Amino acid sequence: MLIRDCLVLIGAGGLFLIVGILTYAWGKREEESYYGEIAKRPGDTREFMERWPPRLQPGALKIGGAIAIGLGAVLLITGGIFFLLV
Repeated sequence: MLIRDCLVLIGAGGLFLIVGILTYAWGKREEESYYGEIAKRPGDTREFMERWPPRLQPGALKIGGAIAIGLGAVLLITGGIFFLLV
C-alpha cells in the first residue's frame, strides 16, 4: 500500500468525522428547539400530535452522526496503522 493510499484513508476518515460531529450537533439542536417550542405553549399539543409543521427527525440526525463518527474513527485508525507500517 502506497503512502498516498494511507493519506486518502486518513483524509476520508477526517471528513467523515467532521461531518458526523456536525450532523450530531445539528440533531441535538433540532431536538432541543422542538421540545423547547412545545414546552413554551402549554395546552397546545396539536404540533406534537399531528407532526405539523413537518420537521427533520432529530433522532435520525443524531444516529446518522454517530454512524459517521464511528466510520470516520475506523478509517482514521486504519489509515494511521497502514501509514506506520509503510
